[in-house]
Amino acid sequence: MDYAGLGLRVGLEIHQQVDTKKLFCDCPSELREDTSGSFMRRLRPTQSELGEVDRAAIEEARKKLKFIYQPLGTTCLVEADEEPPHRGNEAAIDVALEMALLLGAKPVDEIHFMRKIVIDGSNTAGFQRSALVAMSGRLVVDSRTIPIPMIGLEEDAARKIEQREGSIVYRLDRLGIPLVEVSTGPVIESPEEARKVALRLGSLLRATRKVKRGIGTIRNDLNISIADGARVEVKGVQELNMMSAYVENEVKRQLSLLEARDTLRERGVEDLNPKAVDLTSIFQDTECEVIRTKLEAGGVVLGIRLRGFSGLLRDRLGPELNRYAVLAGVGGTFHSDELPAYGIEKEIPEVRKTLGLGDDDAFLILADRKEVAEEAVGRAIDRAKLAIEGVPEETRDPRPDGTTVYSRPLPGKARMYPETDVPPIVISVERLKRIETGLPELPEHKMERLVREYGIHEQQIGVILEEGYDELFEALAKEFGEARTAASMISNVFPELEREGHRIDAISDQTFRDLFASLRDGTFTREALPDVLRTVITEGTSVEGALRKLGLEAASRKDIDAIVREVVEERLEFVKQRGKEAIGPLMGVVMQRLRGKADGKLVNEVLAVIIEEIMGRGE
Repeated sequence: MDYAGLGLRVGLEIHQQVDTKKLFCDCPSELREDTSGSFMRRLRPTQSELGEVDRAAIEEARKKLKFIYQPLGTTCLVEADEEPPHRGNEAAIDVALEMALLLGAKPVDEIHFMRKIVIDGSNTAGFQRSALVAMSGRLVVDSRTIPIPMIGLEEDAARKIEQREGSIVYRLDRLGIPLVEVSTGPVIESPEEARKVALRLGSLLRATRKVKRGIGTIRNDLNISIADGARVEVKGVQELNMMSAYVENEVKRQLSLLEARDTLRERGVEDLNPKAVDLTSIFQDTECEVIRTKLEAGGVVLGIRLRGFSGLLRDRLGPELNRYAVLAGVGGTFHSDELPAYGIEKEIPEVRKTLGLGDDDAFLILADRKEVAEEAVGRAIDRAKLAIEGVPEETRDPRPDGTTVYSRPLPGKARMYPETDVPPIVISVERLKRIETGLPELPEHKMERLVREYGIHEQQIGVILEEGYDELFEALAKEFGEARTAASMISNVFPELEREGHRIDAISDQTFRDLFASLRDGTFTREALPDVLRTVITEGTSVEGALRKLGLEAASRKDIDAIVREVVEERLEFVKQRGKEAIGPLMGVVMQRLRGKADGKLVNEVLAVIIEEIMGRGE
């Protein structure tokens, strides 16, 4: 797509967990499972200082949910909102200031925490505490300067464990973990540039050595718009390699909504005010299992006429209306563009007649308890009205396939007001000088040095830096002289294990040292390294325990020689035909039989010697 012609603008907000204690108490910042009971809360929206109520808060309140919180053995009264917050964590503030200086931003003189209304249950207080730390930074990516208008510090939300009908269960282990927030200006011009900017910011954050690693420790919010569209926030993107897909798919979605808007206007639809109609009697003998189940439970069937919407629902507006209805509590909706299907066929003529549909009109139906159905239809009507305008401003949740779903309206300024329980924190010149003298080596400078000192390819070093494993790499390279093996492990083995669902951050640095010590001592070979690491993770054992379970011990030269001769004898004709060219194909066979107990280089040497010996005898 011609993103420049479409007027694409993307802004990023990166939220990175800081590796300190929690922001407003002394509880540890770690995820745990040792819950101890639970308590329940309900939350409601409140007015800002200006007397306004945030639209996103109103939307959440309409769900009428109750929130169940699971405290842990380390949970304190601050996290349960039964005690005022303590003074802001100084170590976490230092990390935010360090990031600000790395980005050339100007720190504020005093840090003042604000309350941001959040009533989705993710915070026991009904608001999140957030503070501005620095302004006017910049980031250079591919010779382009990306403005960084603000660097902030805020508390992370509670961890959602389960969603039930009418309630959500949260765990309090994540609540209050400090987050450094870095926001870019809305100047990013392509999906790939968005990925590169996020990658660069992530590498700077990891360079501080004071942030957490692993899935869920860094989250990205994407603010995306195109000309004639609207700003849409895709919230909580964790997979960096999916970022381009989210931007691209949002552009496609907005273009599709704009096309639908134009079609509606061409059909003369300037306003929309559909009324819900009770269609229950039409579906008394329906073959649709979903509707029949709802009716048997005492539910009703409601429908609305969508004037001018014919042909616009299947891939464009249908999913949007359905999502609004689902958030009201129904299982889903049916619309005319997808019918007949789902056992709904004989009812269609009567539905069209009852709703008074014309040729360009469509309809939407749903079934549930009366109060739920009426709320869901009302929300679907709200979304249908927005279709005439084009693209509504909203917050959307990412899906694993690169698409997104509606979450809530885009929040506004009405949700912010001062935090009166946390005193301001003065940022002294001395404090900034202390932080400035300890600034870390920039990633680009570190790349040049690592390539020069260890002779590793720039691409591999790039992966090591991107993933934040440069400290581990240098430690293993220096202590064991195994730079190439360490680089290969991080850039090849780690991604392989992560694709299998294993967590590398579950392995301690001491375990890696034990691993390389055993490798140096010849206890196992490089080829067995992935299996050893996999066993360490899955079995929760030590390196010694993994080796014992795998039955790994380095094969002797005599054993290697015997297996190579056995393989060669089995394929003697092939060896005679190919000569030394048979070494490559036979390597895999021999290595498989040795099951990682021999170094590939040694096996190659033995194969060469034995094949040369056979060819020399003229066998």
